[in-house]
Amino acid sequence: MDRFDNVSPLDYRYYGGNPNFFARLKPYVSEAANIRYLATVEVALVRMLARWGVCPADVPPQVERAAQRITAEEVYAEEERVHHNIRALVNCIRKHIPAPARPYVHLFATSADVMDTAAALRYKDLVRDVLLPDLIALEEVLIQLSSETADQVQIGRTHGQHAVPVTFGFAMALYVSRIGSRIKAIEAASNNLRGKFSGAVGAFNALSLFTNDPSSCERELLADLGLAPSDTSISSQIVEPESLTDLVYAVTSCFSVLANLADDIRHLIRSEIGELLDTYKDEEVGSSTMPHKMNPKNFENVKSLWKEFMPRMMTVFMDQISEHQRDLTNSASARFLPDLFTGFCYAIERLKDGLAKVKINEKRMQENIEVSKQHYIAEPLYVMLALQGFPDAYDAVMQLSRDARRSGIPLVDLANHEPKLQPYLRKLPEDHKEILADPAKYVGDAPGRTRATCQEWSRYVYSLREKLEAQRRHAERMHSTLICS
Repeated sequence: MDRFDNVSPLDYRYYGGNPNFFARLKPYVSEAANIRYLATVEVALVRMLARWGVCPADVPPQVERAAQRITAEEVYAEEERVHHNIRALVNCIRKHIPAPARPYVHLFATSADVMDTAAALRYKDLVRDVLLPDLIALEEVLIQLSSETADQVQIGRTHGQHAVPVTFGFAMALYVSRIGSRIKAIEAASNNLRGKFSGAVGAFNALSLFTNDPSSCERELLADLGLAPSDTSISSQIVEPESLTDLVYAVTSCFSVLANLADDIRHLIRSEIGELLDTYKDEEVGSSTMPHKMNPKNFENVKSLWKEFMPRMMTVFMDQISEHQRDLTNSASARFLPDLFTGFCYAIERLKDGLAKVKINEKRMQENIEVSKQHYIAEPLYVMLALQGFPDAYDAVMQLSRDARRSGIPLVDLANHEPKLQPYLRKLPEDHKEILADPAKYVGDAPGRTRATCQEWSRYVYSLREKLEAQRRHAERMHSTLICS
């Protein structure tokens, strides 16, 4: 199929339109990947059965070779015949193995045992191998940008208005912290994904025909896949949905932080602010009619993707509800979940690319500081006076500030000529007087907090990168033949 015959923009424009991104995500988010993960669970099942003496030792290798042979096209063709996706998978595996091995394929399992466990394994691998490494790379870009600009004075803003100075590095360090906390949440949620192998209603009815300790079979099978059951091995026909819901929530929450960062950068690029400059290749076009114009499209794209995928969290919440042991009201909606992860990963790519092209406009930052310094000096002036015991410091400075705006006379000059303030101004320590003389120095502990934040999260992402790599190598040893083909 030509990708331009597809319906979804993910396929014809974003996921399908970026070969490198496509190659990295395909082993996890494609339908072919889904079939491979389902087959992985079926292989793990017969391995467990062989260890328990239910099936001969030569059955697992036969099933594994069959699982490697089958294709999504073959499974879908069989589903057209039998109208059941998991039975179609089972039939395809059975077709490629000798008759004596066939009774043990899918033995004791219900469809959700395979689907829910495969989904947990698939998303856990996606998070470990792509999503978290990409987030770590973005975090490192932000840490570098924040560290390099820890002392670059910038006007702070609240409610869209000039407030008091910070540094640009400090503004970025906030996102270092916010994204860092979301990385922690995503990692924790991913590590808590659960599988199941407890049968048609979750009560181990079938397994109980074979063993008096069926939950130990479930724990053993899932452990082979790097997963665990619910804490007490209880479920309905489907796995408890909260662990997957928690992962999607953590990802969606992080998506919101990315959109917020993208929006802040986009506003700083605005012509009337101009504190950041977006750079482009010579051949890039910004407008079909205005040759002079370029747009912050990377950052706009991130927010646009967030607008599309953030509301899908509501669908995931609705998918928590399933009547009695199970219904099929999430059979269609759950199939769209890879879209959310794919859109999120693509947004990381766009944001990382956009940040790499942004340049600091130090001259414009200084101009914005200068234009407001005789106004924002009001806060430190009032605090200084209050510290010296002036009883009505806030009201007095507020009146001076309004007089300054009306008269055009600098606020500090008006204060220096106000007789009732003189005894208090004379008592100011030298560092306070320096701030009144140069309001740009009123940045508080912005540089210090910036460096501390960057150091803290640098240590964390370094250790997490090492941890993820160790987990990846361990997972490869467990099931690489089925998920890395």
